[in-house]
Amino acid sequence: MNRGKIPFYLLITVLIGTGLTTAWLRHTTTEVPLIPGEQKPVWLIEGRVDFYADGGAVTVNLDLPDQAPGFRLIREQAASPGYGFAVLEDQNNRRAEWTKREAVGLQTLYYNAQYIPVDSKPIEVDIEPELQTVFWSEPQSTAARELLRGAKARSSNPASTARELIKLLNPSTADQNAELLLTKEFSRAELLVKLLNQADVPARKVMALKLEDARRRQVLQPMVELFDDGHWLLIDSMTGEQGLPQNLLLWSRGEAAQLDVLGGQNSRLTFSMIRQTVPALALSQVQFTDNLFSMLGVYSLPIEEQSMFKMLFLLPLGAMVVVFMRVMIGLKTAGTFMPILISLAFLQTSLIPGLVSFILIVGLGLLLRSYLSYLNLLLVARIATLIVLVIFLISILSLVGYQLGFNAGITITFFPMIIIAWTIERMSILWEEEGPHEVLIQGGGSLLVAVIAYLLMNVQLISHLSFNFPELNLVILALILMMGQYTGYKLSELHRFRSMSHVADAD
Repeated sequence: MNRGKIPFYLLITVLIGTGLTTAWLRHTTTEVPLIPGEQKPVWLIEGRVDFYADGGAVTVNLDLPDQAPGFRLIREQAASPGYGFAVLEDQNNRRAEWTKREAVGLQTLYYNAQYIPVDSKPIEVDIEPELQTVFWSEPQSTAARELLRGAKARSSNPASTARELIKLLNPSTADQNAELLLTKEFSRAELLVKLLNQADVPARKVMALKLEDARRRQVLQPMVELFDDGHWLLIDSMTGEQGLPQNLLLWSRGEAAQLDVLGGQNSRLTFSMIRQTVPALALSQVQFTDNLFSMLGVYSLPIEEQSMFKMLFLLPLGAMVVVFMRVMIGLKTAGTFMPILISLAFLQTSLIPGLVSFILIVGLGLLLRSYLSYLNLLLVARIATLIVLVIFLISILSLVGYQLGFNAGITITFFPMIIIAWTIERMSILWEEEGPHEVLIQGGGSLLVAVIAYLLMNVQLISHLSFNFPELNLVILALILMMGQYTGYKLSELHRFRSMSHVADAD
């Protein structure tokens, strides 16, 4: 390997590595989708609090989820006219608080939240939680010891102990010890928590919301979390199922009341929910506004500038097509950048109307340029005259197309005036110096390159990646540099060696 080219190869490697790595980091940290049109599910949950106010000051506290495993909070708000509202955090406990100076009669408060499902792992706990103190009356204490003795004999770890206790507490198979404990004083979940803590297994009650599409007036369900092998394990106190189901949202943990109403009575908390699908790109913009990649991204700019950059980020792809067609294929074009700009114009006009309009404008411009050659104008004046004439031609074609009912007639104004004027000037000179055949070759080559670039730019995936991952243009830059080092035969030159192949076949 030529040592003089080592810095060049290092530059290529750095460009490709930087572009791909930055794009991957943007995807993983901001969840910008790699595929356009990707959809994600979103749960819209509405909590409703109903109570009767006594006529004085009212304070309502609702316990809220704090880092619910398997879900991420996107947005939350309250809809309660006349009430002050705030979300408070106290010792890793989140709660919604409504306040009002005076209220009387039936009151209804609403809390709305949006959650998206996410992958989650069990949260490791460095310090084992303390056991809860358990108090029983004497008959209950004896029954609890008997149940635990039977459950421990048939178990080997905290999880299996919990399963055996749930079997013993099953009302259909409960013995007299279980029947003594199964009273209205404790729920099944509370009873299981007390028994596990007595068995030296840290456990706590959690309130969970089962998510089902288009359900109304749902209530929180009590469940149990026990500490096992360094993390909390969720277990259903009714069925004994372990782990967190995908459609279960842990709403609150511990013994704190889910709803606390001061200044009212007969309070009730219910939930309604609906499942929707929304674009993943829109979710990314909402969730990660403070992320470094989002702040440095195009979406932080006004809409008008975003539209401009959406076109600009496609230019490197067009440049790569031009380099490939000229260096590797050997196709001749009228200039280097003209095919790129024409392909961008095709994005605005669509392909067929754009081709027809471009050919008409250039053809008429060549006719006008042939007349200008008799006037012996200076180059600057000739180009300026062509620009004015091109503007008139485009205006006339647009008006005629509109009157004839062609909606694409107006869109031809997206063609770059200066580039068309220079193209007409260049082709007219080429006509005079080398004849119409060379004009057709370079003009046709330019249109072919513009069409290929347009077809690539019009691919939804490419347009999505170029706009949302602009760092991928570094990869395109590396490819352009690599093609720029190519000094071999072009594909269009290989026909010269056909005679040699015929001689070889004859031999």
